[in-house]
This record gives sequence, C-alpha cells and structure tokens, in this order.
Amino acid sequence: MKRVAIAIAALAACTIVGRAANQSSVDDAHVQFQLATQLIEAGRYLEALDAFDLAASSDDQALVARARKARIRGALRIAKFDVARHDGELLSASAVNDPEAQTLYGDALWAKGLFDEADTQYRVALALEPQSSRAQFGLARSLATRTRLDEALTEALAAAASAPRDPEIQALLGHIYERLRRFDESATAFEQYISLLPNPQDSSASVFLSKIKLLRSFKGKQPLMIEGERPGAEPEIYRVPFKLVNKKILLQGRLNNINVEFVLDTGSERTGVSRETARRAGIATVTSTLTAGVGAASLNRLDLGRADRIEIGRFRMRNVPLAIRSTRLSGLPRWQSESLSPVSLGMSVVVDYKRHEVILARTLPEAAADFRLPMRVNRLPMVRGMLNSQHPAYFVVDTGGEMISISSDTANGLEMPLPSRRIALRVFGMSGLDVDAFLMPGIDLDFDTIGYRKVGLAVLNLRAPSVLLGFELGGIVGHKFLGDYRVSVDVARSELRLEKF
Repeated sequence: MKRVAIAIAALAACTIVGRAANQSSVDDAHVQFQLATQLIEAGRYLEALDAFDLAASSDDQALVARARKARIRGALRIAKFDVARHDGELLSASAVNDPEAQTLYGDALWAKGLFDEADTQYRVALALEPQSSRAQFGLARSLATRTRLDEALTEALAAAASAPRDPEIQALLGHIYERLRRFDESATAFEQYISLLPNPQDSSASVFLSKIKLLRSFKGKQPLMIEGERPGAEPEIYRVPFKLVNKKILLQGRLNNINVEFVLDTGSERTGVSRETARRAGIATVTSTLTAGVGAASLNRLDLGRADRIEIGRFRMRNVPLAIRSTRLSGLPRWQSESLSPVSLGMSVVVDYKRHEVILARTLPEAAADFRLPMRVNRLPMVRGMLNSQHPAYFVVDTGGEMISISSDTANGLEMPLPSRRIALRVFGMSGLDVDAFLMPGIDLDFDTIGYRKVGLAVLNLRAPSVLLGFELGGIVGHKFLGDYRVSVDVARSELRLEKF
C-alpha cells in the first residue's frame, strides 16, 4: 500500500509539473505574440515574423490562427512572398470555415503571382461571408486586371463602405480611377490611403505622394485625350509603319514639337523619354518617384512630367503622363531612353511583324487568331505560362524585350539542378546590367497549346520590380516568343491573340 501511495503521489507530481510546463508554453506564446505586435508597430518586420512564428508553435489553436494571420500580413508588407504563401496554406487548411483565413491565403497567392488560384480563394471566402470587405477587395483587384473596370469599381466601393479604415482598398480605388482616366478622384483616394496608414513613416507614402502630385497637375485638363475622339462614336483605328532594328520596334513620332524615335515597349509601365529629350520638348519635372527593373535589386529615382501632345502617325494624344529617365547609368542601350508604352496610355496594340505595321486603338476589332491567351493587366500586360508541367507563372508581354526569361525566384522554385557551368548573359534593364543573368537549359514551357521543350531560358533578377509591383513576376516573353506572329495585345478584351504568318 505504501508503494501504491508513493506511485500515486509521483503521478500527481508529474501531472502538476506537466500542467505547469504547458501553462508556461502558452504564456510564452502569448508573450511572443505581444512582442511581435510591438515589433510590427516599430517597423521591425523581420524580427516580428520570427516572434509570430514562435507564437504559432503554441497548443492554443486560437492563438496559432491569430499569429499566422499576423505573420502573413507582415510577410506581405515586406514582400516575403514565400513566407506568406507557406503560412497561408497552413492557415487555410486549419481554418476552412474562417473567411478571413481564406482571404489571407488568397492575398498570399496573389503576391506569389498566382492570380487564378487567388481568385478561387476569394470566391471561397465570399461563399462563407458574402459581405467580407477583404474578399470584395480581392475580387475588385482581379476584375481590374481583366479590364472590367466598371465592375471592379463597384466592388471596390462596396469594400470601402464596409471597411472605410482599410488603406489597401483606398489604394485600389485610386488605381482603378486612374485607369478610368478620372485623375482627380484617383488623387483623392490615394490621399485617403496615406491618411489611413498606421505608421506615418511608411515607405510607400512617398511613392503615393508623388502619384498624387502628378495626378493633381492635370487639374482642368482631360488626361489621355485622343484628338478627334467623339463619345459614342466607333473607336478610331490608327495604322503606323515601323522599322525593326535589333529586334526593337521603332516608331517615328513627335513629342510636343520635336521629332522622337520611340521604341514600342509593352513591357514598360510608363511612356518615357530621356532627360535631354524632355528638355528639348519643354517638359518640366512635376515630381519624382522610385522605379526598378531587371538587374541589381535596387530602386532608382525617376522623374515624372506631363507632355502636352504625343503624335505617332495620325494618332495624336494630349495630356500624357511621362517618365523622364536619367542617362547616368553607363552602358545603357539607347532604346532604354525613348519608349512608347501603349498600355499605359489605355491603348490596345497590334504588332504585325510581317507587314512591319503597328495598329493602335482604344478598342480593337474582333479578329481571327491561331491562339488566344487570357491576359491580365496589372500595370503590365501578362499571360500565364506553365513551367515543367507543374509550376504556373505569369509572364510580362514585352515588345521591347528580346528573349524568353524567368525570374531567379521562379528558377529556384523549379527545384532543378542549376548548371555546373553557367552561360553568362549580357542583359540590360532599367537598373543597369544584370551581372548575374545566365542561361538555364532543359526547361519545358507551355502557354496553353504553345509548347517549348527542353529549351534554354534566361534567368534574370526581377526581385526589385516584383517588390514595387507587390507580386512576384514569373518572367518575360519578348521577341523570341512574339516575333513569329501577328500579335494583338487586346487590353479591352484582356486577351493576347497570336496569328501565325
């Protein structure tokens, strides 16, 4: 009996110690969550992610869900796209009936450039909670990329009414109004975005302040106005001959009152000219912002101004936002200076490489095509490709580019052995020479029924533009992909049409 009593006492002691240990673990997790929250408020995001991760190791499932949600938001804030997706998968699987969890997973998928998968998650969230402001935000953002701008505006306004203190919804409203050429309303929405930021020192504030200043400079002017365009009339079609030089499409045009040779560049977010050309055309800098491109992961200053008029053949557009590019980066090719981005002007474009003709129009006429690829416009036109049959990614349609390329992040995700001896490539972007660019062989790439087998793709550093865009770029398709077709970048229909010669 004495032995039994001792055994019972020992068991009780173990139980007490176990409970104390568990309680200590729960307490530690709560402490880590509180610490992480404070680190977020101080802008120390990387440390906060580690603390949220420790909090998520708790046995308290409610705390785990809160920690993962906060960690996803923090990871998205500093463009840790892989972290956000990983935690989003865990959160979604463990909280299948939580609309906030499903929406956050959608946000994480969107940031990875998996727009179609994100759409599915937003629909799941809306089925759970039809009035979810964040799911409405996700739906509105998706509609905008498919150029269904009126529908996108309706959803975004509904989201803003449900969550008037959400800054991201205001930013989206600003982008939609800008694409609708309603610059005053766009500037007002961006001002609201800045006022709602929890941290006044938020690094995005300066970028949006620059946008506001540029948008306000159009007060009293109709932006992106085509001369002779009449409301309700059939959209005009503009045909312009071009020269193909070093795989670049060169268009003769005028900027204000000077002659300019533009490179047609659908892979650029803005129409732009060199500082010297802007000076000769009498275009003053209105404000400055940050830009990034292929190459070193760095941000560069970019001046912005307003052109009174751009002419390409019979096409004449007034009141055009313009990038004014510095030529300080030595070695930059000339084509990096003067470029025409039709998408930034709200125009669709056809490039007929056989006839050496470009067609510009607000709305293109329906036309036959051998291939029709769904296209999204998220500041740049993009189509979805599939790498090695199982890795989807969105590729920028870039008439100013030459190769088919993938980002270094995309290449790493393929889990293929890197070549033991790299074939270095000499690739220039807006950030200068990409010193790490190389050729990666043996990749299968499909765009719907267009297939490439065991091809070599250029691997480029696209980290900086991905950070600025807020989602991971999969790659770029240039002349090597486009040059064999009559190419229609149909913004209004959200479609890339390819017609074989």
